[in-house]
Amino acid sequence: MLSSHHSIPLSLLRLPTLFLLIISTSSAFTIKEATVQDLQLAFKHNSVTSRKLVQFYLHQIRKLNPILRGVIEVNPDALSEADKADKERKATFQGRLPALPALHGIPILLKDNIASKDKLNTTAGSYALLGSLVPRDAGVVKKLRKSGAIILGKASLTEWANFRSSNMPNGWSARGGQGQNPYFPLADPCGSSSGSAISVAANMVAVSLGTETDGSILCPSSFNSVVGIKPTVGLTSRAGVVPITPRQDTVGPICRTVSDAVYVLDAIVGFDPNDAEATKDALKFIPHGGYKQFLNASGLKGKRLGIVRTPFFSFSNGSVIAEAFENHFRVLSQRGATLVDNLKITNIDMILDFTTSGEATAMSAEFKLSLNAYLKELVSSPVTSLAEVIAFNTKFSDPEMITEYGQDIFLESEKTNGIGKTEKAALFDMKRLTRDGFEKLMKENELDALVAPDIAISTVLAIGGFPGISVPAGYGHKGVPFGIFFGGLKGSEPKLIEIAYAFEQATKVRKPPIHQTKPSQ
Repeated sequence: MLSSHHSIPLSLLRLPTLFLLIISTSSAFTIKEATVQDLQLAFKHNSVTSRKLVQFYLHQIRKLNPILRGVIEVNPDALSEADKADKERKATFQGRLPALPALHGIPILLKDNIASKDKLNTTAGSYALLGSLVPRDAGVVKKLRKSGAIILGKASLTEWANFRSSNMPNGWSARGGQGQNPYFPLADPCGSSSGSAISVAANMVAVSLGTETDGSILCPSSFNSVVGIKPTVGLTSRAGVVPITPRQDTVGPICRTVSDAVYVLDAIVGFDPNDAEATKDALKFIPHGGYKQFLNASGLKGKRLGIVRTPFFSFSNGSVIAEAFENHFRVLSQRGATLVDNLKITNIDMILDFTTSGEATAMSAEFKLSLNAYLKELVSSPVTSLAEVIAFNTKFSDPEMITEYGQDIFLESEKTNGIGKTEKAALFDMKRLTRDGFEKLMKENELDALVAPDIAISTVLAIGGFPGISVPAGYGHKGVPFGIFFGGLKGSEPKLIEIAYAFEQATKVRKPPIHQTKPSQ
């Protein structure tokens, strides 16, 4: 029951060891830190092929993943997908096919709660789902395949998207082990999309997908010095994603640059009949011509940015982070933004309290309903309900480390019985807190975005289904990264992208992990 019939474990991966960092023809081209645009240009000039790109990343995974644990498994068909992309590109250059999409031939990792109908598993990091068969590609994966992206494998995560236990460390799963921050081994990699962030930060893949219910894209992006976009709920399909709650779940890109994240976002947004209600409602937010048009280096001009000092800016005066943000405020202002400082969000303490806000109450009931529905749609699975997952964990307590980490969130969720009076009251409370708090603040002050250094802003955005972007902002004690967060109202991605891209281009804070600067052996 703990084995799979169709996966290739990373421990069995055998690859040639001689791959050069520099692949050149007429000019040198470095794969490490290369953006999607760089790669497409290299394809055009025949400086690299998709096959060489996949081989490079597979080599990086073989070399680094035993330590970093950012990848759970690789796609055994990745090289054949790369060959297909190379043939299509050659036909395009010869005029036999139309122009190719931005992600064509680009390897991407999927968080291991995003289904792919191929030889890869979809397990949310748990042995309970190992060997299960999904009925189809997740909606976002179908769109990625249409864009010509190469599915390189599955990224690790905090097991069950960090909704199994309140005691589980960020980045740990039974299948993946303990994910490690590539900048400092003892630093928190954050969760739950930890592997997606670790892998792109460490150059084990070009771009990746993560999911967020509350903080799971924004936090690992911040802690691993990469860019994460948490889209408005419904902008990207959740069909085929192991769920927590459709009210807050969203799928988004985690990449090294804002531009890369935007290219991925453009590929995955839009209507999906398998997530019809949410994606149809969000269609009105998608701009004609997509999001890449908002990659504007002058995008801060005329923007109004709000700053809520309490509780988000709680670090001590004179600290590295405090000084960094004062410098960032000056940059934002110098680039044309108006900063509206010392604002307050009504009832912010209640909003940030997982219990008093109603978030915990609602999510427990929603999780049980959503997970049971997901499991019943599987073609085959070792488990068909939350109750059976709990029983599986109890039976296989050693590999699932139940004694050490428990499954208290699962047990609380299993006690629920649908959306009753208590849950409806919790949902009402969150709507009221959102209306009187974040929405009122944004509208009354005519803000384009709220700026924050603290991952706590993710909860403000989560309970209202709002979008946010995290961009590298600096490196603190022992070189541990931190990010800057820009959050806005539903559908405000165009403004957020302009702001985030202009900030990134003005500061260019991101640097690769130190060990990544050494040549591969």
